[in-house]
Amino acid sequence: MPINDSGSKNDISLAEWALIDEFRAGKFKNLDFPRIAREDFNLNGIEFVNTLFEVPTLEYLKTLKQRATDQGITMVLIMVDDEGDGCASTKEERKQFVTHHQKWVDAAHYLDCHAIRTNCRGPQGVNKQEALNWAAESYHMLLDYSKHSGITIMIENHGGVSDDVDWMLALMKEVNDPDFGTYPDWRSPGLDYDNYDYLEKVLPYAKGMSYRNQPTETLTRKMIECCEIAGYRGWYGIESRGREEVKKGIALLKKYLIDHERVGYGA
Repeated sequence: MPINDSGSKNDISLAEWALIDEFRAGKFKNLDFPRIAREDFNLNGIEFVNTLFEVPTLEYLKTLKQRATDQGITMVLIMVDDEGDGCASTKEERKQFVTHHQKWVDAAHYLDCHAIRTNCRGPQGVNKQEALNWAAESYHMLLDYSKHSGITIMIENHGGVSDDVDWMLALMKEVNDPDFGTYPDWRSPGLDYDNYDYLEKVLPYAKGMSYRNQPTETLTRKMIECCEIAGYRGWYGIESRGREEVKKGIALLKKYLIDHERVGYGA
């Protein structure tokens, strides 16, 4: 199955969450993000968190767009939190999920982003088939809205049913839409979660990468190579928390992604 990639080449972006502690401390605001990505890290892309937008009026978005243009920054996507769950158990909640995400689809379109990221957890202990039906309904409705703008809708594995790779694959096949995909979170592996296995299986539907430094450099390289070999081309949004971790991530991606893109694995 071909990779549903987000671009024809690889590049590195900065996820706003990586600097969440500085945002929360009031060191800077969302409007400063394009400048920080360029001046502090010399990166070409940024990935927003919706809860850090102060008041997303038209004039605010115009200012943000101009600041990104001034810095030569691509605004890649908006991570959407606190706007409902894609696997809500009632029809009314599913409709609200769609309604509350529509404004972020519109904002992403205005800012020339390619996608928004959603959460899809479901109630604790939910029946997997019921969850599949609920989520398919939610995402069909949201995709019906987003079609006019060309915005891709992604799910990040943030707990609940979205951590079940077989369930996620079933949802991708059920919805079966080229504008719908996964946004694999490279969080650390755990006793009940194999992040490499998860990444490898959802790669055919990946529309972006939520990159995090792994516990070892060997595992980081293995995951980067997994994406490269599978044919993924697009943004790697560094979400490792704190400036030193961001710099480490940039160095590792340049070492194992960009260099190997030139010479080829196994060379």
